[in-house]
Amino acid sequence: MVETTPAVSLEDLTPLPYQRALAAWLEANEPEVWRWAASAEAREEHASAVRAELLRNSYRLDAAAHPELHAHAQLASQRLGITASVTLYQAGDGAMNAAIHFMPGEAHIVLSGPLLERLQGAEMQAVLGHELAHYLLWELDGGRYHVVDRLLNATAADPRADASHLQAARRYALYTEAFADRGGCVACGSLEPAVSALVKVQTGLSQVNAASYLQQAEEICAAPDMQTRGTSHPEVFVRARALRLWTEREPDADEWLAGALEGPLDLGTLDILGQQRVGAITRATIAQLLQRPFLQSEPLLAHARRFFPDFKPPGSAMPPPEEVPAGLHDYMASVLVDFVAADPELDDVTLAAALGIAEALGCAGPLEQRVVKDMRFPKRNLTRVKREAAALLDKAQSQHQQAATT
Repeated sequence: MVETTPAVSLEDLTPLPYQRALAAWLEANEPEVWRWAASAEAREEHASAVRAELLRNSYRLDAAAHPELHAHAQLASQRLGITASVTLYQAGDGAMNAAIHFMPGEAHIVLSGPLLERLQGAEMQAVLGHELAHYLLWELDGGRYHVVDRLLNATAADPRADASHLQAARRYALYTEAFADRGGCVACGSLEPAVSALVKVQTGLSQVNAASYLQQAEEICAAPDMQTRGTSHPEVFVRARALRLWTEREPDADEWLAGALEGPLDLGTLDILGQQRVGAITRATIAQLLQRPFLQSEPLLAHARRFFPDFKPPGSAMPPPEEVPAGLHDYMASVLVDFVAADPELDDVTLAAALGIAEALGCAGPLEQRVVKDMRFPKRNLTRVKREAAALLDKAQSQHQQAATT
């Protein structure tokens, strides 16, 4: 049964972990561009362009002619704690949609298609609240999330943009829509109209059963590898389930949403934050490999510093590594095989250590394939090293200790 009163309020509506992390990274690593985007000059330039575009391409819906619509907007604003002036517009014919144009102290919402005819009561509050939640987000913390939005949009439009920046722009947009959906739910005071509004906008239907669609969303999202294919908005079934989890205060609501929007870590789809995660995994794996003193040869340490110039071997034993996502298996195997080949004087000792680490990481198969193919290492020798790995490492440890005491 669907709850009609959400157990969430405005106090629960906070930026998602991804949004906070990306904002912090951009401010710390792109300080000059950040300062420009946050400047009063840049904000005024943006506001002037928005104002001209609105007046040229839409019809303003005055309160006198549309009192019910403005009452919905006023109630949504109150529930979201927004004191900015709200101006409503209708764009030309087309699919049902709504969009907000942001200016400091002003929220300009443009409706498209037959929204006024199809949405009823709380559903309209949900749609207006969704758009106003964008405004709320962009005003938080001195406008930092609006700065992020503008930076990423500008980057995505630049043909020189790196793939990781494009991925970051896409994911940030998806998370922003999820945040706005939560705001829409707060604005209408209930889960059901927020969900039915989403479905109506997607399908154009006049009547929707929210409980039925939530069950449908559960069935779709039951797939273990389910991940959104959306570029700017997640699919409605993702948004509906995410809203249900959030309104019911499920502990893993944010974690589930992250899995649906980002998917597993994969080298082919890394964003800015994903690059940082892979870098951390790579550093930890190299440290794991070189934690034994007898593997801290000059060639291996020099190779480690090609990855991380400040690399230093760990001073104490490290816990076993955790398995990495399948999308990193080939990459991690490539990193390890390069170390196996970096110091021939260590003979099979580095390979023995690398095989153990690869097993823990989940990439033993790819590593063995690369050892045989790239290093032209005979399969029978590989089988021997696998069988004798523990003895090889113990022998190397003993020899190193003997050398240290003489």
